[in-house]
Amino acid sequence: MRLLGLDYGAARIGVALSDPSGRIASPHSVIRHIGWGPSARAVAQLVRENGCAYIVLGLPCHMDDHEGAQAREVRGFAEVLRKQGLRVEFQDERLTSREAEDALREGGVPIRQSKGLVDQVAAALILQAWLDRASSLVPPDGDPSI
Repeated sequence: MRLLGLDYGAARIGVALSDPSGRIASPHSVIRHIGWGPSARAVAQLVRENGCAYIVLGLPCHMDDHEGAQAREVRGFAEVLRKQGLRVEFQDERLTSREAEDALREGGVPIRQSKGLVDQVAAALILQAWLDRASSLVPPDGDPSI
């Protein structure tokens, strides 16, 4: 079961895809964010093209667990996606952009020249966290219908 991961931002939305088995997330692309409608249509097209079961959308929370303006923006975008008939789940995305920058820096990638790549890697980190958490919830008999 393939999933699509999103790192929502004001200018760009990072995209990641899982492998067909739903175990490994990989950076995929970036959507230029010019509004909820066009971005939601672009996401819906990616879901269809890649046969994704649903979307894992990063939810930015403050370190004290409270949701601010950006989390409200993300929840609003999720509602637009749901109106397109898409299933959306949330994953805490605290510090994923920083983790993505650190990983790229360690790989020798100049961050200033690759903001879109940071968004893609952040989306992959969000999706991988979801996949890891979901795999730990699968019962011993292997039936994933929790």
